[in-house]
Amino acid sequence: MNWGEITVDALRTSFGVTAAAYALAAIGLNLQFGFTGLMNFGHIASLAAGAYGVAIPLEEGAPLWLALLCGLAASIVVSLFLGLPALRLRLDYLAIATIAGGEILRLILRSRWAEPVTQGVYGIQQFSDSFFDLNPYPTGPTDRIGIGDFSYDGRSLWVMTVCWSLVIIGTLVVWMLIKSPWGRAIKAVREDEYAARSLGKNVFFLRMQSFTIGGVFGALAGMLLAFDRNVNPDFYLVVFTFLIYAVMLLGGAGTILGPIVGAILYWFMFEWLDGFVLSSIQDGWYGEALEESDAGPIRFVLLGLGLVLLIVFRPQGIFGKKEEVLLSDS
Repeated sequence: MNWGEITVDALRTSFGVTAAAYALAAIGLNLQFGFTGLMNFGHIASLAAGAYGVAIPLEEGAPLWLALLCGLAASIVVSLFLGLPALRLRLDYLAIATIAGGEILRLILRSRWAEPVTQGVYGIQQFSDSFFDLNPYPTGPTDRIGIGDFSYDGRSLWVMTVCWSLVIIGTLVVWMLIKSPWGRAIKAVREDEYAARSLGKNVFFLRMQSFTIGGVFGALAGMLLAFDRNVNPDFYLVVFTFLIYAVMLLGGAGTILGPIVGAILYWFMFEWLDGFVLSSIQDGWYGEALEESDAGPIRFVLLGLGLVLLIVFRPQGIFGKKEEVLLSDS
């Protein structure tokens, strides 16, 4: 078993496009759940809104700047349509409403009557040329940038550069928001909404603001994933939201750096387990009991077991404080 190759592949994935997009989406979810106490299980709707909001205008020939604005506007509209009726609910009721909202949006995007705009089940392909026209990195078939095996092609590195830059900017924005009076207000809503109301705070308005801002971060993640791998409605399944929750909880809900560290560690473990299990099967560790096709399911089982142990023994994550993730049942 080549331990070095497995580790390098895992490190490359943990800093890749997908990890960066998950970190960006988790920053938004952390603002909603970690700091405001909103149990949003429909966060994937924001990613889908951002992806389709940028893909449809680009497909129609719109300039990149206008398409980006359309993607952000789409996420705000989705947040308003989902949040206005749902944010008056609490905890599990809010979770049910938002998970339904995310699935309804996916079904609308893949429906036959929306096909002239969204391309239905086939999705929108090859629309991101204007984004990659700005790529400063070489994109030849043999051009790779990095050290040895820890390297990326120019196309992926461009998306990574933009995405990690947005992650850094987003982290700074959230840090400033949380340190502001507004940040203290949303944390007060999380801790005790009745106390916040008694002090004259508009709880619903604060929740709506947090929900919308978090949705914008999700939309940005959706746009970058769309640029990297095109757009298909069946990519935006509800399970995606739970993976973002796993990233956030791993790093620590209600913390500034938690989403970034959680995304890096999650994808490192995910890829490392995949390489380890596949290599051990190929080396005959288990005889004829397992085949190479079993590597994928086993990887998910081991990763899921690790996340369960994390929730049981350290629910606050790596950087979090236990009291930060205890939601009021009021």
